Amino acid sequence: MTETTTANPAPKRGLAGLAVYGERRVFIMLLLGFSAGLPNLLIFDTLSAWLRESGVTLEVIGFFALATLSYSLKFVWAPLIDRTRIPLLSRFLGHRRSWMLVTQAIVILGLWLIAGLNPVNALGTVALFAVMVGFAGATQDIVIDAWRIEVADDSRHGVMAASYQLGYRVAIIVAGAVPLVLAELYNWNLSYGVMAALMGIGIAATLFAPRETAHTLRAIPVGDIPSRPAIEIVEWIARLLVIAAAALIVGTGLTGQLDLAGGAMRGIGLSQAGFDSLKAAWEAKPGGVFLQVGSVFIGLALLVLACWPVPGARTRPGAYLAGSFGEPVRDFYRRFSGVATLILALICVYRLADFVLNIMNPFYLDLGFTKTELAEVRKVFGVIATTAGVLVGGWSVARLGLIRTMVIGAFMSPISNLVFAWLATQGPTLSALFVAIGIDNVATGYAGTALIAYMSSLTSVGFTATQYALFSSLYALPGKLIASQSGRIVEASARAAEVGGPFAPLTALFSRLPEGSLVQGAATSGVSPAALGAGYVVFFLYSTVIGIFAIVLAFVVARKQTAIEAIGRDAVTAGEAEARPS
Repeated sequence: MTETTTANPAPKRGLAGLAVYGERRVFIMLLLGFSAGLPNLLIFDTLSAWLRESGVTLEVIGFFALATLSYSLKFVWAPLIDRTRIPLLSRFLGHRRSWMLVTQAIVILGLWLIAGLNPVNALGTVALFAVMVGFAGATQDIVIDAWRIEVADDSRHGVMAASYQLGYRVAIIVAGAVPLVLAELYNWNLSYGVMAALMGIGIAATLFAPRETAHTLRAIPVGDIPSRPAIEIVEWIARLLVIAAAALIVGTGLTGQLDLAGGAMRGIGLSQAGFDSLKAAWEAKPGGVFLQVGSVFIGLALLVLACWPVPGARTRPGAYLAGSFGEPVRDFYRRFSGVATLILALICVYRLADFVLNIMNPFYLDLGFTKTELAEVRKVFGVIATTAGVLVGGWSVARLGLIRTMVIGAFMSPISNLVFAWLATQGPTLSALFVAIGIDNVATGYAGTALIAYMSSLTSVGFTATQYALFSSLYALPGKLIASQSGRIVEASARAAEVGGPFAPLTALFSRLPEGSLVQGAATSGVSPAALGAGYVVFFLYSTVIGIFAIVLAFVVARKQTAIEAIGRDAVTAGEAEARPS
């Protein structure tokens, strides 16, 4: 976290950087990461198994995905978290810990209430409590991220990010497996009761967590604006309705679930036939994703409009919303003048090479690996490899410094994708799968830690929750658009290789594939196995080329940001020299 641009502290040398993992706040971060990861899976993925066993249709189960929508829209109410104190609790626990305690209590209550219900006769109530848990869980994420940033100095952002990711991943495993086992042995009600009890780990972590530095509420000057209560009430209602509409549109685009806005559309006069036509275009592959991403930008534009002051007439609602939403953005651009837009662009493309790999399960199955082999290697060994990458990423920030780690992380994802091009030529060889998964997951863990630590360093006191929520919402959006084309690239490249196009020489790499490898997938795509293999190789090379954008931006941003920090250091040194008595 930086109020002004400052130099990174001297990095730890050798293995001394590992000592930070023994600190109290790092251990607390591990527990809070567990608390953050537990609710997400329980309100949809795991809950869907309970609903299916209860006889709920797949169409209705699909609607429960909307309970997780809050996690995509955290930035909408993050300013409220930055600017609102919890009565009494904030005084004793501090701003962030008081919010953590309240949100964790709501998650526990929601899970406990779900545990006491039967979806067969209380489906609507289960849905209501799932939404409540989702909203409280997403709010807990906002606060934990803010606490993590505010309690750590620049040299600790990496290890805190690593500890958070480890706790979160453990929670995902627990929430995905333990409830199923308990439901098999006993029942779903006991299963969710146990999950509610496990949230007590978050409560304990909050109570024993170090208190963050005194929270700063950034003042919004409205004293010179005349108070007009009656008009202000109307304006507040109008602006909040536009914000709600903006959130609905953004959420619809991020989730790809048009049904979320279906009721509102029909309420403003769209016929059922018109809605069905729009839904067909919305869900069409791959073109529908362009409509979805477009709706996100429309929603964001509406959000800006809702917070924009009324032209020629200053009002208190306009000033409050402009200060709450606009000031964090202006603060970021002031502190990183000349490089702010490049930083945002870097955040957007940093993990792009990973996001396009959304066809990996078909790839593995086409090669001839069994589902059991994939489960063992990806879910067991892969978790270990990712954990290693996360730990090394945290150590790297302490050892090499934040900027260097960020640049190295930019290389990791695109270069690691090349190993899948090699794997395509090996067929269903288990040792090759271990190598590919190991390299890729270590790289993913490292790059993820580097990005989280870097985004954390960009926030400033008083705006921590809002700025980090904005950054974390931005980084996945371009991937949604580009990943939609992955399957088309593979098959188009395979067809080009089949007819002797520029990719035809790559088919020679597959002349000695084991019998049966790529055969079924090739038949489905209407090409030869060698041509399909060439298509996959081209795709992985393409994913590597996409990553070059992140590499170039990382170098440009690192150079410019280092120069800005150097100017800041010189200014501080000059100021200290002037203040020193002669």
